[in-house]
Amino acid sequence: MKVYNTLTRRKDELVPIEEGKIRLYACGPTVYNFIHIGNARPLCIFDVLRRYLEWRGYEVKFVQNFTDIDDKIIRKANEEGVTYQEIAERYIAEFWTDAKGLGVRPATIHPKATENIDMIIEIIETLVNKGCAYVASNGDVYFRPRHFDGYGKLSHQPIDELESGARIAVEELKEDPLDFALWKASKPGEPSWPSPFSDGRPGWHIECSAMARRFLGETIDIHGGGQDLIFPHHENEIAQSECCNGVPFAHYWMHNGYINVDNKKMSKSLNNFFTVRDVAKEFGYEPIRFFLISSSYRSPINYNTEIIQQGIGALDRLYNCKNAMAFALSNAAEGAADEAFLRQVEARRNQFIEAMDDDLNTADGIAALFELVKDINVMLASGTAAKETILAGKKLFDELTDVLGFCYERQSSGADDEEIEALIAARTTARKEKNWAEADRIRDELKARNIVLEDTPQGVKWHRG
Repeated sequence: MKVYNTLTRRKDELVPIEEGKIRLYACGPTVYNFIHIGNARPLCIFDVLRRYLEWRGYEVKFVQNFTDIDDKIIRKANEEGVTYQEIAERYIAEFWTDAKGLGVRPATIHPKATENIDMIIEIIETLVNKGCAYVASNGDVYFRPRHFDGYGKLSHQPIDELESGARIAVEELKEDPLDFALWKASKPGEPSWPSPFSDGRPGWHIECSAMARRFLGETIDIHGGGQDLIFPHHENEIAQSECCNGVPFAHYWMHNGYINVDNKKMSKSLNNFFTVRDVAKEFGYEPIRFFLISSSYRSPINYNTEIIQQGIGALDRLYNCKNAMAFALSNAAEGAADEAFLRQVEARRNQFIEAMDDDLNTADGIAALFELVKDINVMLASGTAAKETILAGKKLFDELTDVLGFCYERQSSGADDEEIEALIAARTTARKEKNWAEADRIRDELKARNIVLEDTPQGVKWHRG
């Protein structure tokens, strides 16, 4: 597999530090509000990466953090007259609601910044002792980027061009405008932790270095996040981690592109800012996931309702195929699998792998899945496929939809399936006997239970709407 490495600006062969194992870290949310569709893109992208690596046989240790102490969290807590913990825990719970809705599997570990203060302080002490950081007169601690020769290697900008950017505050306490905070001395009314420097709290960048080191080691395989994190967040992570540990921080850096809304940058000021929760109320969660991974993860994508509707149509095709296979299997005869169809299935498997091995090309991976759907539909239309033939198609269909995280939102089976099958059989009998009133009554009952019927040459097929 090759992945585009922001560090090298090329597609690099993925060679793990330890054979057969991948250490993956992806930056998680700052928990002060509901996640928006921009936040959801890396959630879904790195979920697919993790699923694909595991499908290919890797053991993946995946760490995704929660930033549970931050200026925005403190500000919201003060506005509501509650503690920062109440705000953080509330929106962690809301995050899990949306993540589950999007079909995102929990990471191996979801550490919180406030649970790793000891490691944060340990790293800062090391950096101060090495002269890479200093304690300011008020108890703040700042990192000296100019003491790290590699500063700017991720964003590919000379250090002088990084000075005094929009996100770099120029303060009198700093030796240099480029210096960034590792530790912030507490202000009145703010939460704080004791440290050798001052009672205070960690800066934003240091928490990821601490949690990656604690749970994955000093060098990790892949670090991921949104494109907006390249500078300063990930650039600063590299600097502080490599100065502290003396070894490379991450071998591969993967960054997803931005989301635009109707071809404009998503922002609250333009009133085109959409939370996942709000979009899901109108369309469901699964169409959001389909939209977020249907294009190359590195490319910007444009959100609008038409694209979501197109995703719903594509998902309908997947569910129809899934339900058609279930129906066909219930009526199929035993017999040897069709060799020509088995070759088609293997070709689709290879097509999918070729796409995903090329920098997680989910667009072409989805195309391979739909080619498989077409093959299955043709096979089922013959009405003569043996059970083993159908099972071969179903096996790969289930594998590929599982890797991509599709076909999880609509229920296609349940405890009352036998009752539904019996009602459908009774409706079929009623129609044969020209008892149209009874057939219509059963149809209306099934419709009320959200059961969709399709009369086909192979018989009646059904699925839940």
